[in-house]
Amino acid sequence: MRRLSLFGATGSVGQSTLDLVRRDGEAWQVGVLTANSDVAELAKLALEFRPDLVVIADETRYDELRHALTGTNIGVAAGADALIDAATRPADLVLAAIVGTAGLAPTMAALEAGRTVALANKESLVSAGELMIATAHKSGATILPIDSEHNAIFQCLAGGRIEHVRRIILTASGGPFRTMSAADMARVTPAQAVAHPNWSMGAKISVDSATMMNKGLELIEAHHLFPVGLDRIEILVHPQSVIHSLVEYVDCSTLAQLGSPDMRIPISSALAWPQRMATPCAPLDLASIARLDFEAPDEVRFPATALCRAAIAEGGARPAQLNAANEVAVAAFLAGRISFPAIVDTVRRVIDAAAPAPPASLQDIFSVDAASRAAAQHFVDQYEHA
Repeated sequence: MRRLSLFGATGSVGQSTLDLVRRDGEAWQVGVLTANSDVAELAKLALEFRPDLVVIADETRYDELRHALTGTNIGVAAGADALIDAATRPADLVLAAIVGTAGLAPTMAALEAGRTVALANKESLVSAGELMIATAHKSGATILPIDSEHNAIFQCLAGGRIEHVRRIILTASGGPFRTMSAADMARVTPAQAVAHPNWSMGAKISVDSATMMNKGLELIEAHHLFPVGLDRIEILVHPQSVIHSLVEYVDCSTLAQLGSPDMRIPISSALAWPQRMATPCAPLDLASIARLDFEAPDEVRFPATALCRAAIAEGGARPAQLNAANEVAVAAFLAGRISFPAIVDTVRRVIDAAAPAPPASLQDIFSVDAASRAAAQHFVDQYEHA
C-alpha cells in the first residue's frame, strides 16, 4: 500500500485522482487532504478516505472544519504554514494540484523533502521553474508531470534519451475561439470562454485555454522539464485533442501519445509510475474519429504564446511576472471587469512596465508576484474606468 498526500483535493484534478484511488483502494492509503475553502467537500472526503491530516488553506474556516470532523481522530489544521508542514510528511507520492502560486510553497517544501511530486500546478513551475528543478536535483526529488501534454511527452521519452530528441511538439486544441475573428473575440463573455470544446476544466484554466495562454505556460513548463533547448519546443494546433503531444527524435522517428480527453489518464500515469493501472476512461475509437487535423498557431489573434516564449527566453523574473499578471487579468475578465482581449494586453503591459532583478529565492519570487499583481490590478482599473 502506497501513501498519498493530495493537495487541492476538492478541485477537478483532485476529484479525478480520488476517483482512481477509489477504484484501486487496496493500493493506496491517503495520508493528507487539503482544500482552499470548501469545508463541506473536504470534510466529506475526509470521512470517506480517513487521512491522518486535513488542511484548509482559509484559516477562517478552521473551526468549521474541526467541528465537522469531531470524534474522528483526523488531524485538522489551517493556513499557509500548515500546508507547508503537510507537504513534508512521509508520502510515496505528493500530488500538487493547488491552482495558482498558492501551490508554490507546499510544492517546494515537498521537493526539498525529496518526495516524488506529481505536478498539476503549472503556475509553480512557470514562476519558479529554475528554483524548483535545482531543488529537485539537490534533494533527489522526482517530478512527474500531470498536465496531459507534459505527461504525453514524458511517456514518449520512456526508453529514449533526451540528447536524441530533435523536437518536442506541444499540441493545442485551439480553444473555443479557434476560428473566431479578433473583432468577435472582443465581445465574448466569460460563459463562452469557459465552455471548452473538448475538456472539462476549472474556470481559470478554461480561460487560459481560450486565450492560448495555457499553451504558452505549458511551453515554459516543457522548457524546464525537458531540457532540449527552447528552439526545439514547438506548438501545433490539433482541434480534436486526441494526440496530446509528440516527440521527434534525431532519426526523424516521431512518437505520439494518444488518448481520450480525460485527465484521469495522465493522473493514472503518475499514480502508477513506473507501472500502469487500469482506468475507467473511454478507449479511443479511431475509426469513429476518422480524421486528425493540424494547423499552425495564429499568434496574431492569439499573441499569448509568443509573449510566453519571449518571457522564458529572457528568463529571470519575466515568467513570474507573466504568470501573476495573467492570474489577475483572468479573474478580472471572469468578474466582467475587462474584455477578453484585455487579458493578454494586461499581461503585456505589466511586463513592459518593469524589469525586476532575477529571483534568487522563493521569497524573491513572492515579491515579484506581489508587485506584478499590483501592477496588473492598476491596469485592470484603468480598463474598467476607460
